Amino acid sequence: MARDYYEILGVSRDADKEEIKHAYRRQARKYHPDVNKEPGAEDRFKEINRAYEVLSEPETRARYDRFGEAGVNAGAGVGFQDMGDMGGFADIFESIFSGFAGSAGGTTQRRRSGPVRGDDLRLDLKLDFREAVFGGEKEIRISHLETCEICSGSGAKPGTRPRACSTCTGTGQVRRVTRTPFGSFTQVSTCPTCNGTGMVIEDKCDACDGKGAKQVTKKLKISIPPGVDNGTRLRISAEGDAGQRSGPPGDLYVYLFINEDEEFHRDGINILSELKISYLQAILGCRLEVNTVDGPQELLIPPGTQPNTVMTLENRGVPRLGNPVSRGDHMITVLIDIPNKLTTEERELLEKLAKIKGDRTGKGGLEGFLGNFFHQR
Repeated sequence: MARDYYEILGVSRDADKEEIKHAYRRQARKYHPDVNKEPGAEDRFKEINRAYEVLSEPETRARYDRFGEAGVNAGAGVGFQDMGDMGGFADIFESIFSGFAGSAGGTTQRRRSGPVRGDDLRLDLKLDFREAVFGGEKEIRISHLETCEICSGSGAKPGTRPRACSTCTGTGQVRRVTRTPFGSFTQVSTCPTCNGTGMVIEDKCDACDGKGAKQVTKKLKISIPPGVDNGTRLRISAEGDAGQRSGPPGDLYVYLFINEDEEFHRDGINILSELKISYLQAILGCRLEVNTVDGPQELLIPPGTQPNTVMTLENRGVPRLGNPVSRGDHMITVLIDIPNKLTTEERELLEKLAKIKGDRTGKGGLEGFLGNFFHQR
């Protein structure tokens, strides 16, 4: 009974084309007869090729998914084919046995000799709590590669030009053909003379030592949007390293990290803080000035406020990222400061009040009086 092609390649039935391609490369590299001399490796290699032949073509794969092996037997032979008959398989084998992750042949040559995009860079930036809430401009210092202005990125001294590498004739690659009982295999590797660039610089630019780019430190002003949080990533276009051979520069990614504040804490777009008041303020109620990220604001403490009551100041929290008009709330947890020691006068006054309250509630004494106001004690 024929094995399932998906099982042979080690992929799920909903795998996309790239997953199937990567799985095929991995399996073929492992079981190729030139690499694996164990008994049965050649048969396994044939199975892997057959599985990829079917699953790599959308129409053939659709027939296999619907009808199984019977749906594809008429369209392709099941025997192992010589490399000359494998068509598109040649590109993959060049990739496998040359050590490249991408496709080989002319595609790789064009990619190596053409423009190459520069590398992206990362910068970690710390912000104060209020900077993260309200945003604003921030000056940063970065170090990146910039195209050399003297040689315009060629790496050659002004008035001279790089020449095509004689080892690889400008392709950036050297090829070696190996003949085996199973066909001819082409091994492609990076040219050791030009390191894959296809060009050799005889007279190097003095400003950049032939690299075509220089490390430059510069200052940038970036805009921090309101409401950013830990881990927010900002993309600064074209401020990464310069590209090679007139390629575009990469981008700069700024990752933001927020310093903790002694007074305020953040919960999403809400701000949390605590307010400690005396037991008399809790019993009688009062108006107090509290700190917010917008500045001082008056807060009403109702009479009989209990410990851990949360007071809400609406629209005094963090702006919603991308929509700064919408803000969270400022949530203030009220803590009651009950003294451990009382003066004689304070105790006499409280005991008189406790007696009055005790007569009404049936709970005499100072503890019973305070318990009526602070249910947790």
